[in-house]
Amino acid sequence: MTANAHFSITIDPALHLMSIRMGGFFSEADVAGFDALLRDKVKTLTCGPNEHVTLVDVSDMKIQLQDIVQMFAKIVSTPRHRSRRLAFVTGSSLARMQTRRLTDRPDVEFFTDPDAAKAWLFD
Repeated sequence: MTANAHFSITIDPALHLMSIRMGGFFSEADVAGFDALLRDKVKTLTCGPNEHVTLVDVSDMKIQLQDIVQMFAKIVSTPRHRSRRLAFVTGSSLARMQTRRLTDRPDVEFFTDPDAAKAWLFD
């Protein structure tokens, strides 16, 4: 990872919840590393394919270059990664606008409060 890009992915098997935290400014290599970790973590889910929910906290994310946004959009649209519901927690309004460009799926919502995002996932 570059000096300021960071990410983590945790799985709660009981809730079928994938929690992702991302921050900083990403390079292509950082996105590739994230994608590899995501593929590994998806394999550890104990529910059926695409039956999990995903909480993505990007509140520490910097505004990304357009090429990087396109790489993330491709990851989000990958069928094997798709979750039943996807909640993004964002920081600045500019970052929120950039995050909204990742997908136009109907089962995606955007929040500034992590608790509200998690509540929506299980509503």
